[in-house]
Amino acid sequence: MISRKYLYLIALAREKHFGRAAAACHVSPSTLSAAIRDLETELGVAVVERGKQFAGLTPEGRSVVEYAQRMAASAEGLKQELASLRDGLIGRLRLGVIPTALTVVAALTSSFSRRHAHVTAEVLSLATDEILARLRRFELDAGIVYVESAQVAGFDVVPIWHERHVLLTGASGRFAGREAVSWAEAATAPLALLTPDMQNRKTIDAVFARVGAEVTAMLETNSIVSILAHVGSGHWSSIVPRAVLEQVGTPPGVIAIELVEPAVDWATGLVTLPREPQPPMVAALVAEARALAETFEKPA
Repeated sequence: MISRKYLYLIALAREKHFGRAAAACHVSPSTLSAAIRDLETELGVAVVERGKQFAGLTPEGRSVVEYAQRMAASAEGLKQELASLRDGLIGRLRLGVIPTALTVVAALTSSFSRRHAHVTAEVLSLATDEILARLRRFELDAGIVYVESAQVAGFDVVPIWHERHVLLTGASGRFAGREAVSWAEAATAPLALLTPDMQNRKTIDAVFARVGAEVTAMLETNSIVSILAHVGSGHWSSIVPRAVLEQVGTPPGVIAIELVEPAVDWATGLVTLPREPQPPMVAALVAEARALAETFEKPA
């Protein structure tokens, strides 16, 4: 439904290398290169900066790629629509998730999979900016991010979880026996935090800035699992969503203490690219997210 030449160009824009793009398309580099030249002849513009190696796309090439990505996404949506009329949803759901939501997202993917048993789910741990960029390139179907960051970027958002963060620290440390710790006090602990490119870290830094606390992370990682392991060693403390601990448990010898002054709620939800009509896969996931959000809103 879409010419292979456009699919080859999409792959080249993604891989930024003729050899890797050809491998991704299961063709030889010469075949891919010839197809790109045919496309340029057909359109009457150069789409690739010429050189011994891939040097980037021309301005015209970037416009062609964006058009091709929309065409490919529409073609995939049509395939899903036709398949759903016969056998229900079939295919692959591509979901990008911020690290702090990797545990709670199982509530969404499991309910979706029970309803749509023929869909394979792919869950990738990515930073917010990368999730939004891949959505724009139609490389993801949806993402799980902090609601505020998605709303600012103009995406469609379904808020699902509202959560508070806690101080994760040694059970025999200086905060032992405390029911709550202020953000200013937490700033004085040796902290292991996510890397500065992660939205979770940006929101944590913003709260510290609000209370006038200067904080330097003594260890940085892009993995929640790594943070739990390091705090479990007894030397570091950290700040994590309480939902992470509810899903995977608190490491031995570690306690979770409520953070106050201020008490801050974060909303996390499903983000999708504004499209009309939505592809059946995305529409089904959005419906599942809304149903899940309603269950969290109901009183226990």
